[in-house]
Amino acid sequence: MQPQEAAQDNTNVFESTASQSTTRTTRHSLLSCSLRDLEALMAEFGQPSFRAKQIQSWVWDKGVTSFDDMTNLPKALRSSLAEQCMLRSASEAANLHSADGSRKYLLRYTDGASVECVGMPSGQRLTACVSTQAGCAMGCAFCATGASGLTRSLKAAEMVEQVLHVRDDFGTRVTSVVMMGQGEPFVNYDETLAALRMLNDPAALGIGARHLTVSTCGVIPMITRFSKEPEQFTLAVSLHSAVQRTRDILMPGVKRWSLLRLYDAMGEYADRTGRRPTYEYALIKGVNDTDEELAYLCDFCRDTLCHVNLIQLNPISGSHLEPSPRQRAIDFARRLESVGVETTIRNSRGADIDAACGQLRQRIR
Repeated sequence: MQPQEAAQDNTNVFESTASQSTTRTTRHSLLSCSLRDLEALMAEFGQPSFRAKQIQSWVWDKGVTSFDDMTNLPKALRSSLAEQCMLRSASEAANLHSADGSRKYLLRYTDGASVECVGMPSGQRLTACVSTQAGCAMGCAFCATGASGLTRSLKAAEMVEQVLHVRDDFGTRVTSVVMMGQGEPFVNYDETLAALRMLNDPAALGIGARHLTVSTCGVIPMITRFSKEPEQFTLAVSLHSAVQRTRDILMPGVKRWSLLRLYDAMGEYADRTGRRPTYEYALIKGVNDTDEELAYLCDFCRDTLCHVNLIQLNPISGSHLEPSPRQRAIDFARRLESVGVETTIRNSRGADIDAACGQLRQRIR
């Protein structure tokens, strides 16, 4: 039994979608500035280079949101920075708290675009779930985000700002970040990678590469590109079915890339990086939880380096799709493990505030 092949597809990666990330200001975003960038800026302002490290400390270590708070800088420099630079570009429109401790934020940028991000505490750890686009064009049947389409892609600094917002609200360090919020990260590849590198930079947030995860629907050319990056960032792929006809219905945005091509690309990824990718699989009652679907999933994953994350579908208002029973998730896990596939049944976080996977839709109920 092999992954079913789809019709021939082209490999152009949503050029029109990616191009919707536009320049919204001519001011410097200090979140995007390296130490060298800041030193060059200080030279323009006629300031000594050591001011760059002071500014970097205010931006990342202290997390200030006003130039007036940079008290060890001359007042004239603070005024120049306020005129020509910006610290944060988003305002909080809403903040909801879940019974499990998770918090969901609706952030609105200066051009009116909005996104949701989520903070999920667990013991001494804090995970930020970040959006890479305002909305999404992929149109997955089980996801609320795509229902209203794509507004635009985000810049790297706008993604990092979400992490800072979570950190500041919880008052503690973010220990891991998952690019699993709104949008398809690999449609916005360059900005997503820039954000990952900013988060990983010891001079910024210093989050370990293995604690930075990108989740894609399966944009194969970018999976190949991602496998060649030098950092050890983590990859997750939304699979949701190993039967081509089912996956095409559930995930029309990646219909052009067949399961057979995905299978090959993931094998190449594992061979090149030596890292174990994760397959995300939302169990949907009567759709992808049948015995046939399970057999194909086992065949797809058997003898490959992968981890399967099973999750019962999170409910979405207005959708006819229903989650599979808990017992069905247990059945899937046992069968996968019996053929040597590392498997986890993941518990949803923040479902009571529509903050769980697939529930983000740029509005607060």
